Amino acid sequence: MEYLDFEQPIKELKEQYEKACNIGEESEVDVTATCKQIEKKLSEKKKEIYKNLTPWQRVQLSRHPNRPYTLDYINGICGDTFLELHGDRNVRDDKAMIGGLGKIDEQSYMFIGQQKGFNTKTRQYRNFGMANPEGYRKALRLMKSAEKFGLPVVTLVDTPGAYPGLEAEERGQGEAIARNILEMTRLKVPIIVVIIGEGASGGALGIGVGDRVMMLENTWYSVISPESCSSILWRSWEYKETAAEALKLTAADMKKQKLIDSIIKEPLGGAHSNREEAFEKVKKSIIKAFDEIKNLSPEELVEKRMEKYLNMGVFKG
Repeated sequence: MEYLDFEQPIKELKEQYEKACNIGEESEVDVTATCKQIEKKLSEKKKEIYKNLTPWQRVQLSRHPNRPYTLDYINGICGDTFLELHGDRNVRDDKAMIGGLGKIDEQSYMFIGQQKGFNTKTRQYRNFGMANPEGYRKALRLMKSAEKFGLPVVTLVDTPGAYPGLEAEERGQGEAIARNILEMTRLKVPIIVVIIGEGASGGALGIGVGDRVMMLENTWYSVISPESCSSILWRSWEYKETAAEALKLTAADMKKQKLIDSIIKEPLGGAHSNREEAFEKVKKSIIKAFDEIKNLSPEELVEKRMEKYLNMGVFKG
């Protein structure tokens, strides 16, 4: 297990607990009381730290190297029913954007999401979760297939942004994202969006338009990352914590601004601390969201979706 800077007190207490337990096992000394005391301190420290996280600390948790990614959630939710589909039928198969058919209970869904890697080799293979235009075009192809067969769409957002390379721009990165946003507003099947990690810029919006938009507790959703914002405003990354606070990018901020519909609580310590619990919570949230909108007609779905997004950013004086 890797620990972030603000998690160091937890790491120290865990090490103390393990040492005390080892002493008890290796000798005849009764350390039960000591172990219980340390365990209690550990539990209290966890609650103290994770209940008072700053926006920047939540950004750090959303990028935790042990945090589950899109395929982890899909496999955890669907089991062996998931069938991955490939290619945009135009250029190539973008490994940063994955999608396919899967079942939750007896209901089929089209799952789409950005996929990051867990080590150097897979991060390069997945292009760090930054999709090219063909990734967004693959996503749109799968959404259109879902519409054709009357299947609800679930998108899992986790990207530091769309790939900004020259070749991506040459192949129409901006157009691909804009096309997805347009087509998603008028797709005639339910769309459920879950932010599972980083929701950065247009790269997130390219699969982020939905009837129900949910965020895991320790994720962020913003037009720009705190580091990039800091480098633009202050010409340095030193003010990333200030930028994270000012951007109002946490799940709580987004819910307050009515830009998302609900927040999915994570296990204490983050989704990576108890993956099975995180998967189950996301699964239940998807089922609940689908139950709320499954009986709407295609016309009602589109009308309500358009109304939802047209109302964003409207303030009455």
